Amino acid sequence: MPPTPTNKTNSLLLNITFALSCGAILFFLFNAPGETTAKLPMNADHSRFQDMKKKEAEKYCTECHSPEGVHPLPEGHPPKYRCLFCHKRD
Repeated sequence: MPPTPTNKTNSLLLNITFALSCGAILFFLFNAPGETTAKLPMNADHSRFQDMKKKEAEKYCTECHSPEGVHPLPEGHPPKYRCLFCHKRD
């Protein structure tokens, strides 16, 4: 059975809607801001954590990054138990 004009119109509208949606998503993704969170430093203090699993390594973060530690976290810092969720390793 040959396609009717209504089916062609609906199909064309669906294709145009799909293309515009894909274009909007790509536009949004290409204009997203860059990564601003600092990476886990590659230095002697952090080198032992590079090869550990994330959750295992995160157990040690509060040794230095606590109010009493060498490098306390800034005020308003997000939850302190998932450090390597934001601070990526190289």
